[in-house]
Amino acid sequence: MTVSRRLLHDGWTAHAVSGPVPDDILNAGSVRAEVPGSIHTDLLAAGSIPDPYLDENEKTQSWIGLTDWTYRTSFEWSPSSDERHELVFSGLDTVASVSLNGEEIATVQNMHRTHRVDVTSALREGENELEIAFRSPIRAADAASLELGARPHANHHPYNAIRKMACSFGWDWGIDTTTSGIWRPVALESWSGPRLRDAVIFGDLAGVTPRVRASASVDDAANGTPVRLSVAGTVLDGEVHEGLVRLDGDVPAARLWWPRGHGDQPLYDATLELLGPDGAVDRHDRRIGFRSVETRLEEDAAGVGFTVLVNDKPIEIRGANWIPDDAFPHRVDRQRYAARLEQAEFAGLNLIRVWGGGIYESDDFFAECDERGLLTWQDFLFACAAYAEEDPLRSEIEFEAKDAVTRLASHPSLIILNGNNENIWGRQDWNWEGRLDGRTWGAGYYYDVLPAVVEEIAPHIAYTPGSPFSPDPDERQNAADRGTMHVWDVWNEKDWTHYRAHRPRFVSEFGWQGPPTWSTLTRAVGDDPLTPESPGMVVHQKAIKGNDKLTDGLVAHLPLPNDMNDWHWAMSLNQAVAVRTAIEWWRSLAPHCTGTITWQLNDCWPVTSWAAVDGDGRRKPLLFALRAANAERLATIQPSDDGLALALVNDTDEEWRSHFTIARRGFDGSVRAQSSWDAVVPARGTNRLELPAEVVIAAEAAKELIRVSSGSVKADWFFVEARDSDLPVPSTEVVARASADGWTVDVTADTIIRDLTLLVDRIDPAAETDRALVTLLPGETARFTVRGASDATPEAFADPLVLRSTNDLLVS
Repeated sequence: MTVSRRLLHDGWTAHAVSGPVPDDILNAGSVRAEVPGSIHTDLLAAGSIPDPYLDENEKTQSWIGLTDWTYRTSFEWSPSSDERHELVFSGLDTVASVSLNGEEIATVQNMHRTHRVDVTSALREGENELEIAFRSPIRAADAASLELGARPHANHHPYNAIRKMACSFGWDWGIDTTTSGIWRPVALESWSGPRLRDAVIFGDLAGVTPRVRASASVDDAANGTPVRLSVAGTVLDGEVHEGLVRLDGDVPAARLWWPRGHGDQPLYDATLELLGPDGAVDRHDRRIGFRSVETRLEEDAAGVGFTVLVNDKPIEIRGANWIPDDAFPHRVDRQRYAARLEQAEFAGLNLIRVWGGGIYESDDFFAECDERGLLTWQDFLFACAAYAEEDPLRSEIEFEAKDAVTRLASHPSLIILNGNNENIWGRQDWNWEGRLDGRTWGAGYYYDVLPAVVEEIAPHIAYTPGSPFSPDPDERQNAADRGTMHVWDVWNEKDWTHYRAHRPRFVSEFGWQGPPTWSTLTRAVGDDPLTPESPGMVVHQKAIKGNDKLTDGLVAHLPLPNDMNDWHWAMSLNQAVAVRTAIEWWRSLAPHCTGTITWQLNDCWPVTSWAAVDGDGRRKPLLFALRAANAERLATIQPSDDGLALALVNDTDEEWRSHFTIARRGFDGSVRAQSSWDAVVPARGTNRLELPAEVVIAAEAAKELIRVSSGSVKADWFFVEARDSDLPVPSTEVVARASADGWTVDVTADTIIRDLTLLVDRIDPAAETDRALVTLLPGETARFTVRGASDATPEAFADPLVLRSTNDLLVS
């Protein structure tokens, strides 16, 4: 008999038990609770609290995380032929006691794992009462920190003392909504006889041959009980031995799974069956792909490189970091994952790194990545802190790691499991040693426990001990010449031009801040007047000295605006230019540098941050900068020892042959000097040309630029910063024509226009355009395709708050 699964999501209520609860909420009693859900969203739905994302509401809701909450429901049950019954909690957040019919059946302290409780003898015919009493997560973390011994951590709360999503306590981009609740499904599972447990199925390669592997533990099955594995026309038979199943074999009909841009993504339904006299008594289904992966650390004259290979083919990584897409992750569904990952594809990305201060992402997330060919890198959940290696934390972490790897192992997109975020580096460079005073800090997890789990359950997935990391744990971490690097000194301390001072082998974090889009910002912050330092804006800026760094990073390039509209555009533009500068520089260094992972793709709420997509899911100018910088065929002008060079990057399987015109142009469009180059760039390779002196040496630096072009491929270089240039008052002709699903907008430049952008969300918050940051010489035209804004007028697209450029910021 197969396992029956009954979701227990109905009839839940929640109420405050103890804590600093406002009288009106205490007197109101219980609220209806959604499962999956959280106490914040339950209170919001009940009208008990305002939206924590808006204005200064976050500051008035800290009492929620200091309160104990109890959830209750009841369900009917009657005996059947099933002999065994388990309550399965896929996610309880976080420290709680679970009772059934008044008897405690479990205590839990980890939101990142599944909890299974045998309730065969605890169920009663008729109504059964299920109660989950959650302890205040803030008080639980404080108490655990005292018990384990205080250890260094980022931000205010000791999140490293309990197994709860670290950014739930707030981050330098994240709202502090330290919540409680049943955040993943709850079910009653019933069955009789043998059962598969912890089943894993995945595709791999044996040499060049696709190969399937499966393993599981089996309850109540005798040695010799038959099992069967089926995939892509291949059927493998085996049997249970000492409670375990292991099967593997070639799958000659299967085709290889490739990252996007390198091939197709064929996926296959795989089924592992436990057989009885009358057929399958239990089964495990997965959708798998066949690929191999390697992270190659290779010593060369410049240090130790870090290269990702899929199916023995080196892959240039063009990635972005991913945080939970909502401060309440249960609200993120398959449709929302799809929308966000479509934006990743739009930005030219081929890898998403799931950051270690969030969650082990859902199967919906990984399934979308499998189908799209987006490589994934999942951190184990350790971030910016030292972690105790003693119980009870250690036991929880060991179970959590096995649980997560077992669940995720089948996804072909998952190529790297990474031990932690910045903890190895932090121990070296963040003055931890004195504060640790000899206490454990996590090394045992990163170098022993976690790699052993990966090797045991998912040997087809590469493991790295941390990000950043250098191959030898005793050498300097976050070294530019060895392994992976996080580049944060530029944002924190320097101007973004200093990205070019770094020559890393692989960059797994770097970024620059900017505000959310205007419609997102003004929906979330109702300050009047709205200024960078108005109260709501300050609540929505979490970075240490964030606004100071925004200002310091702007004034070398543009005048500091004295108008909020210009401030918003200037900071958005500067973010985009900063990150594009970094990526194009590092891509120009290939193969010395083999990849970049931008911080960050997405936001969890409407906030000023490093994200390319804001908390309402809207494209910031940065997303368009990523699209340009991550182009499969890139032309970029970069400083060189001899002046300036044109670097061409060809991340395709075809040789790139093209004729390039290289010209020094006046802002009036005149050609001051010109050359050409018949370039040949090998497949997955680069080429480089030192630009001739007559092009590189400007006669009027403030009035000239270098333009390199070959068809649709262009690159520009301005001789001086925008603030020091003679960019004119912008003059354009704008022609907007309605289309079936939006507008076609043609903008023709009468003067040079730098970084022309349509901020269409100012017309309609749902509108979006297909391009931005376009530089036009006089007489050139850019066409924008706009979706939405069906009720707009053609004149709306010429509004000076919609049609923006760098020029505006010099003449306003």
